[in-house]
Amino acid sequence: MQPAKVNPPCYFLMAILVMLGLKWIPAVPLLSGPWYWAIGGLLLILGSGCTGLGARLFRKAGTNLVPFSESTALVIHGLYNYTRNPMYLGMVIALAGVAFLLNERWPWLVLPVFAAIIQLRFIRYEEQLMEDTFGDAYVDYKSRVRRWL
Repeated sequence: MQPAKVNPPCYFLMAILVMLGLKWIPAVPLLSGPWYWAIGGLLLILGSGCTGLGARLFRKAGTNLVPFSESTALVIHGLYNYTRNPMYLGMVIALAGVAFLLNERWPWLVLPVFAAIIQLRFIRYEEQLMEDTFGDAYVDYKSRVRRWL
């Protein structure tokens, strides 16, 4: 399996651009009133915070943030107690926030596509690298903590 040449943040930005483009396809708004702004803003902040905190835990442990590069530490505390991929999960949550803010049905189609790209092009490969690097410690961690939620 070949590592992806485009990093997850680039896919994240591309997903936002596609969502913005899809906004212009005529559709009926999903929600009325101020709720979609509040929900969207909250999810955008929550997702960004999740991604940022996951990255902070990596930096604090002194391990590499760049996908497919050598990991020097197995980070299994903080958000990593609840999900093996808080940075990717945060991106999906933030995209859900963007979809709420756009208040149309078409941008929601981007979320499963983005999650599938991350799953197939990054997570599968990264998990194999982690297993090769950390062995039983990672296998044990994998058995205790779910991939997404």
